[in-house]
Amino acid sequence: MADDDPLDQLLTKEAFEEAKAVNPLYFVDNGVELMRYLRREPPYTNEVEYPMPGLILLDLNMPKMDGRECLTEIQKDPRLRFLPIIVMTTSNREEEVLKSYQLGANSYIAKPVDFEKLVAQVKAFHAYWCSVVELPSGKQ
Repeated sequence: MADDDPLDQLLTKEAFEEAKAVNPLYFVDNGVELMRYLRREPPYTNEVEYPMPGLILLDLNMPKMDGRECLTEIQKDPRLRFLPIIVMTTSNREEEVLKSYQLGANSYIAKPVDFEKLVAQVKAFHAYWCSVVELPSGKQ
């Protein structure tokens, strides 16, 4: 998950636990760190400690490199463009939704402010992305 807000990271982690979504979560604080992680640049060179994600939860509004820039960079990189990306952000503005899909997002979720609604969202997208669809192994 790429999100600069420590509280959002904590709430997402707790929502995954509450939803019994057992997939491991790895957090980075901004787009630059996300791209370093995905490209296995220092300090993310250890594949065991930092495995390639099966999917990415991406906030749009982050420092250094925002989510839109990350979407563009990921789509330009043939080693990364296979990764499913779920934009998970506070905005539900139509232009943000449209732009995200144009840049390669696979889903767009507006973060709820209520924790119980966040848990319900995690259950729903976990059921779909981790039970219904086939995801790449990340070893391309």
